[in-house]
Amino acid sequence: MFELVETDDVRRACDLFMPVYERTKGIDGYVSIEVSPGAAHDAAATVEEAHRLWKTVDRPNVMIKVPGTAEGAIALRRLIADGINVNVTLLFAVEAHARVIEAYLSGLEDRVRGGGAVDRIASVASFFVSRVDSEIDKRLEKIGTPDALSLRGQAAVANAVLAYALFLEQFAGPRWSALAAKGAQVQRPLWASTGTKNPAYSDVKYVETLIGPDTVNTLPPATLDAFRDHGTVARTVDADIDGARRALGAIGAQGISLSDVTDQLLAEGLASFQKSFDTLIGGLVGKAAALGRPFTS
Repeated sequence: MFELVETDDVRRACDLFMPVYERTKGIDGYVSIEVSPGAAHDAAATVEEAHRLWKTVDRPNVMIKVPGTAEGAIALRRLIADGINVNVTLLFAVEAHARVIEAYLSGLEDRVRGGGAVDRIASVASFFVSRVDSEIDKRLEKIGTPDALSLRGQAAVANAVLAYALFLEQFAGPRWSALAAKGAQVQRPLWASTGTKNPAYSDVKYVETLIGPDTVNTLPPATLDAFRDHGTVARTVDADIDGARRALGAIGAQGISLSDVTDQLLAEGLASFQKSFDTLIGGLVGKAAALGRPFTS
């Protein structure tokens, strides 16, 4: 019942964005639909469900959203090789981003070897931003020293900047050139969780600092309105990569493990996704029961 409603909504949205997709020759105009959270740690189940959603929506501008787990990266490679657009979500660590980029490139290469076209395959790597500051700021405040407190609000942007630096490095050189010659698109970094959660910070902090070529920013409505009102447009995301490395190094020197933080945030993100999904399905079960048509297992 849920998939029937979900796929119909996404199909209609794809149709609304189709003129953008056609005008940009498959660069923009995509709509995402997620695999269920129960498949997050099962590559085969993710691939199977992604194929079902892709077939059901039946639009070239749909993106199947898979989580950025190790298993999700395995699924990504298979799906790209099969010609399915993918939005990889819940990326917090640069190391996870590296795994996802490798899976994307390998999937394109698999498809080329199989004789398939790659010029209309699209993918984004959804890298989450503000939640990193929320967690690391909490740990810095627990340390409480002047040096620690002076580092608040620096981790999230620095982490995203290094993810973008990795993107620039990987989508260059002979390997990428061979794929680009066949019309392949880069896997664009997509900045997620870009609303400012700490009122002490600028309400456009996670927008102004991450502007650059081939990026996408999924702004909450309030953040979009704020940026329209007083945001500054300038290329910033790769303006100080060395400074980003220094900032994360200084945070590490305080005894805070970035990998511990990003592992925690991924686990929390998956749990939140599962809870939302369970609540939604539970609501449908309740409505069906109220209509006298209870589900049976």
